[in-house]
Amino acid sequence: MILDLLFPNRCIHCNRIIDPELLVCDLCFSQIHFTHYNYFENNPVKEKCNLFFPVENTFALIQFEEESLSRKMIHDLKYRNREKAGKILAEWTIERLDFKDEKPDLLVSVPLHPKKLKERGYNQLHLFTETLSSFYNIPFDHQLIKRNYYSKAQALKDKKHRLESINTFSVTYPISGKHILLIDDVFTTGNTVSSIAWEILNAGNNKLSVLVMAVDV
Repeated sequence: MILDLLFPNRCIHCNRIIDPELLVCDLCFSQIHFTHYNYFENNPVKEKCNLFFPVENTFALIQFEEESLSRKMIHDLKYRNREKAGKILAEWTIERLDFKDEKPDLLVSVPLHPKKLKERGYNQLHLFTETLSSFYNIPFDHQLIKRNYYSKAQALKDKKHRLESINTFSVTYPISGKHILLIDDVFTTGNTVSSIAWEILNAGNNKLSVLVMAVDV
């Protein structure tokens, strides 16, 4: 309580004091560009995924535009210790995503290398994934996929190096006959998602869907 008085939570965009459980104020919320994609229908994420691997369904919450509030939210989540932003983004996703009677069997998020996890202190996707898991009653597994190599942040790479991720990931145990929802923060080239997708698909008779916080189209 004392810390809340001394260091009140502020909107990440306009700096107004807001409720501790919020990320942005009501005025700035209107500036967030939600995608309004339908999980079961064709959308830009599904079109891109289909260029690289077979995908069942796809969803993206927000647009990842240059100099936008959406981009700032994701960067604050990843690089400025705003881990709780993952829970807020998950709540916004829950308001917009209905699996109907076709829920996936398992939620799997893109892993960090252990060295990167130690540096950052948290995986920005874990709280997001766990919040979705709790609401939809779908199990999650943070251990299924392993990142084999340490690399600098995607945001700091040029496009050429972002395309270099062959054998970056591996599946840690046999899995087959599952519909897996792969979760990532930002979909840009689709390279990271594609690398993991093929590991999962080649592991057995699995199906794959994709959910991302933001899409750069």
